Amino acid sequence: MKFLNLGCGNSYHKDWTNIDFTSSSEYVIEHNLLKGIPLNDASMEVVYHSHVLEHFSKKDGEELMKECNRVLKKNGIMRVAVPDLETIAIEYLRNLNLAIEGGNDARHNYEWIKLELFDQMVRNKSGGEMGKYLHQAFIPNEEYVFNRIGLEGKNIREAFLSEQNKERPVGNKSLYRPSRKKKVKKLIKRYIFWLLKKVKLQEPIPEAEIVYTGNFRLSGEIHQWMYDRYSLTELLKKVGFADIRICNAFESRIKDWEKYKLDVVNKEIRKPDSLFIEGRKL
Repeated sequence: MKFLNLGCGNSYHKDWTNIDFTSSSEYVIEHNLLKGIPLNDASMEVVYHSHVLEHFSKKDGEELMKECNRVLKKNGIMRVAVPDLETIAIEYLRNLNLAIEGGNDARHNYEWIKLELFDQMVRNKSGGEMGKYLHQAFIPNEEYVFNRIGLEGKNIREAFLSEQNKERPVGNKSLYRPSRKKKVKKLIKRYIFWLLKKVKLQEPIPEAEIVYTGNFRLSGEIHQWMYDRYSLTELLKKVGFADIRICNAFESRIKDWEKYKLDVVNKEIRKPDSLFIEGRKL
């Protein structure tokens, strides 16, 4: 099959050509997409990437889309999924107003949607504040969060709970109560952190921290740009695509789309916070 999946992570199909920065499968080619797509001109019928484009700068993202156009055959299909800036902004304003009115649920939802908007752009450590939120002992607005981030969020949460279960003593009814020893260690860590913060206020930032932060922010995890239906449509037009359509996770002009389980797995949307869009190469 002449179908290409870029930045696939663990979401790939063995009958496609799958490319990612690192590979954990024989079906995934390891390659840095900042260096272009390692395929010949007009060699693919379909190019797809999900939650990849926003990890590139605005300029590099345009170059990636040009590369997608280059490797597609005439009339080939380009399918893109990205976090939808428009719906995030609408949700932010809606929950902001509800939180101001005093709604307790809205207060929690407001805190989450702010993380969706900012955290993956500003974080300096893997997982950031979103990771902390998903790793709480109790998530007060779990239904809202999973409606926003879908199957992948659930997988992160389930992995965390599974790890907690391994550490939990048999017969202990308190699901998340740490041992006395762990509590003492936690207090010591907090005290050390407090001391370090005091020192940092008086001294320059240590070189090791600067290097760590710089390496992390260049590692590819953070978001460097965001798109809505207007800006993404304009980008597709600019690099040579036409017949552009906004669609949903279930629909596509890619034949037998549902069987590949890339945007939808067992009828559940993998990333429901997405904007899905398709175009054809002129």
